[in-house]
Amino acid sequence: MENVFGQRLKELRQEFSVGQVALAKSIGVSKGIISLWENGLREPSMSNLIALAKYFNVSVDYLVGLE
Repeated sequence: MENVFGQRLKELRQEFSVGQVALAKSIGVSKGIISLWENGLREPSMSNLIALAKYFNVSVDYLVGLE
């Protein structure tokens, strides 16, 4: 299964020049969780998806690969 969410999250972090630690602090999760998401080992909760969408000013649909 393709990890569209993880790929998009990593691309957005790089585009915004934000590290895993800084992003994690901004949305209230651990750095390890960001890594797990990017590697497709865990999936974020809906509240975390919304926080990420707001942080990067993109839609939840974009994050999960629906658009």
